[in-house]
This record gives sequence, structure tokens and C-alpha cells, in this order.
Amino acid sequence: MNTLDNIEVDITVELGATTVPIHHMLRMGRGAVIELDATEHDPLRIYANNTLIAKGEVNVEEGHLRVFVTEKVLRFG
Repeated sequence: MNTLDNIEVDITVELGATTVPIHHMLRMGRGAVIELDATEHDPLRIYANNTLIAKGEVNVEEGHLRVFVTEKVLRFG
């Protein structure tokens, strides 16, 4: 198992996504709002090395964000 201790995995948690024209992005400033394709009740998408591995939900406790895995995404092939 010591071999696995040296392997690093990049984890990304995605709240949602959108497409914005570059001219809108260039005009954005502090306080700008970007509307996403998800609602507050939609699950977060959790990626490991850019591969979807799970879905989850966010939780805030003592000022820290935490993500709870609610569903594993199985890939066959």
C-alpha cells in the first residue's frame, strides 16, 4: 500500500456551468453575477483528474465548506 501513498489525484467539485460571450466576461467586475445551469437542489459533480466519479452536496460547518458524496458514478468499459 505504500505505493498508493505517493499518487496524487486532482479533485474538482463543480457547482454548475454556463457559456458566456467573451465581451460579457471582459465587462464583468467585482460583484458580477454568473448564472449557472444548476439550482441549489441539484447535486454537485465531483471529478478526479477530470473524470466524473461522484455526485454530492455541499455543507458549511464552522465556516468551512465540506462536500458529502451522495452517489458514486460507475463507469464501465
